[in-house]
Amino acid sequence: MRPVDLARPHGLSGQAVRNYEAAGILPAAERTASGYRHYTSTHAAALRTFLALIPAHGHAEARSVMTLLNTGSTDEALTVIDRSHAELLTDRQTLDTVEQALTELTHAPDERPTHRPTTIGALAHRLGLRPATLRRWESAGLLHPRRDSVTGYRTYSPSDVRDADIVHQLRRSGYLLTQIAPLLGELRDVASPASAGSAIADRRHRLHTRALAMLHASAEIGDYLHEQGRHTERS
Repeated sequence: MRPVDLARPHGLSGQAVRNYEAAGILPAAERTASGYRHYTSTHAAALRTFLALIPAHGHAEARSVMTLLNTGSTDEALTVIDRSHAELLTDRQTLDTVEQALTELTHAPDERPTHRPTTIGALAHRLGLRPATLRRWESAGLLHPRRDSVTGYRTYSPSDVRDADIVHQLRRSGYLLTQIAPLLGELRDVASPASAGSAIADRRHRLHTRALAMLHASAEIGDYLHEQGRHTERS
């Protein structure tokens, strides 16, 4: 096959295929006597695998996996994939914990914050934390208290208090601040428990879609490894 023959079924250009080869995403092509590239079914399988890996694991990881597979470092490639699967599981568990925290807040009306701003001391006391902990969460971008125009003290709105509750719940479950930030960012702008539930459902759908993409990518990797084996036998 010519580069364009390999590219056309995927809506790519021949130059894109040549770029993928240069990057190590595709194995090196043989050359004809006149210098033209000669692609085979092995290259077609490699391209299908790379394109399937992108929505499953991200572009950088997809490129890493392919370059490792093409240099015979199969164990290292599988480690990259395993790490990505583990991250997906952590994302699912984190989402479950956030959903549980929101449910507890919704069903605990006596403990929900009033519309009056809360001071850092009051919030720290409520959560059983030190004020320094809340300031550290603020530095990490998890909390965004305002400053009183007169005193300059931090004041926490009801949504800030809700965020602090969620962060506290996740921290007690062993999650890192960097793991909490993406989910909290998606929930920060929701105006009600119903909209928060919708945001969670949307993220859960995206995780589900990614999990299915991972299954498809795994099947393509299996096919590619089989094709590599056949190519080795033919050689």
